[in-house]
Amino acid sequence: MSTSPTRIRAGAIALAAAGLLFLAYPALRPWHDEGTVAGATASMSSTAWVTAHFFAMLGFILVPLGLLALRSALAASRAEPLALTAAVMAWIGSGLVLPYYGAEDFGLHAIAGSAGPRAGLLGLVHAVRFQPLAATIFATGLLLLAAAAIMVAIAVWRSHVLPRASAILFATGMALFLPQFFGPASVRIAHGILLAVGSIILAAALWASAGRPRAVVTPPIERSSADVGGMARHPAAWPS
Repeated sequence: MSTSPTRIRAGAIALAAAGLLFLAYPALRPWHDEGTVAGATASMSSTAWVTAHFFAMLGFILVPLGLLALRSALAASRAEPLALTAAVMAWIGSGLVLPYYGAEDFGLHAIAGSAGPRAGLLGLVHAVRFQPLAATIFATGLLLLAAAAIMVAIAVWRSHVLPRASAILFATGMALFLPQFFGPASVRIAHGILLAVGSIILAAALWASAGRPRAVVTPPIERSSADVGGMARHPAAWPS
């Protein structure tokens, strides 16, 4: 199976860009006390709120593209099926996460803006964030992304194509995406740094692998009945 170095390098760029976007998300996000009307209004009505959450959405779009390129890089290895499964799971997970981010970004921004209600603002914010189906879909998407990233780390470790530890920080960052929401601003920014570093390390390994020759996987040659018969008559010719 042939792989395209250009495709692999493009995926590496997508993965590195996703990491930087995941760092920009908490770094640019306004950090006011959203348990108060004044704090929620200051954060959610700002342009920085919209920009930061939009960066996160772009990151979730780019991650599956990077993992598809990783699958191409591992195509000649025994880890290719696992890498493909991880890419598919990441695509589904991102698809489940994005609607919730859209509500956070554009919905809460509109509610907290000048045209939104001042009375009952916190109740509306709570209703948007904790609507049962929305919260379940969001959590499921993040868990799928975490599982996909862990599968990526296992596939890279088994493949002997990329440095074995090159996906560990990426997998750790994605696995912590859901828990980090319960931490303060410092924890969330630290998580962004972790995910950016992990994504860039994996992207660099992926980029470096694009120029290396790969073994071509070919199906086993079928032997004719005459060959089989000959081998049966000459056991010494069997491979040991």
